[in-house]
Amino acid sequence: MKKVALAFDLGGTELRAALVDEDGNLLSFSAVPTQAAGGPDAVIRQIELLAAAVAAETPDLVPVGIGIGAPGPLDPEAGVVIAAPTLTGWHEVPLADILSNRFQLPVRLENDANAAAVGEWRYGAGRGARSIVFVTVSTGIGGGVIADGRILHGRRGLAAEIGHMTITNEGERCFCGAIGCFEAVASGTALGRRATAHTQPFDGSMLRALSAEADVTGRNVVDAARRGDAQALELLEAEARWLGIGFTNLLHLYSPDLLVMGGGISHGFDLLHDLITATIRDRAMPAYRDVPIVPALLGRHAGLIGAASLVLESDAATHSETPGLTDPADSDAASSAARKEASNG
Repeated sequence: MKKVALAFDLGGTELRAALVDEDGNLLSFSAVPTQAAGGPDAVIRQIELLAAAVAAETPDLVPVGIGIGAPGPLDPEAGVVIAAPTLTGWHEVPLADILSNRFQLPVRLENDANAAAVGEWRYGAGRGARSIVFVTVSTGIGGGVIADGRILHGRRGLAAEIGHMTITNEGERCFCGAIGCFEAVASGTALGRRATAHTQPFDGSMLRALSAEADVTGRNVVDAARRGDAQALELLEAEARWLGIGFTNLLHLYSPDLLVMGGGISHGFDLLHDLITATIRDRAMPAYRDVPIVPALLGRHAGLIGAASLVLESDAATHSETPGLTDPADSDAASSAARKEASNG
């Protein structure tokens, strides 16, 4: 019988579930808006309902376990969500134990960005690399680090909070309370906020037209830039420079084989890439300047695929006292299958 895992991607906006096989294929999929304000009980009930929905699509398959990616900070070893800022009332919630008791299955809880990093490393843009940094640039900025074949967890799983590097002493205050966080100046939210500040409703700009005269989003900026809008191109230039500064720091800190960029703003990767790499060349020490900066390949399914793979790889271990993750280069078929499923999603 085909070996499958039940995977969840718990976000503040959307909760998604899938049954995933050992080749990274999504065999069934379902998603609902997260009842983020309802507290843990409401969300756990949603998880139960989604599990039933995806199981109904493939009634002949029985999962061997559950992998779930959730917002940090969390402790993957203890299976505890420590204090998810996008989920009301989630403080020291023992999510792995709760789900294990509900489903009578082993559960692996992982930071959502780490799960996506594992997905890209095993089946996507980072396949074949020994060390990668995965950065998601979307509503916020998150990331995960695979270092020498292991997820870098740190104390209580709190390592690699990439979005909260301080890269300037100016700008908007981050939700964490600090000034100058990478996330506060370079996320899709920050890009949209700058675009909104530079425009006015009904001013005739392409940015406001694309946003239906509401606040401009980062995606609106990318779309306008593709159409040659000068204002959008100028905004993307500033965005690329901020990303280049942050990425330079990450190269110096982690020395990866490559850096993978995902998230909503990665839809504009081709428009950003040259200036990102030019900024890195200006700022990085020479030994780091040749590290490739590449777009993610698995799209929004990276976290689901990665979370499932942590369960499916029986010899996979992600803590420093145990062997590293399975070499992703072992399966060319896995890579192509995962990419196909991601593009279809």
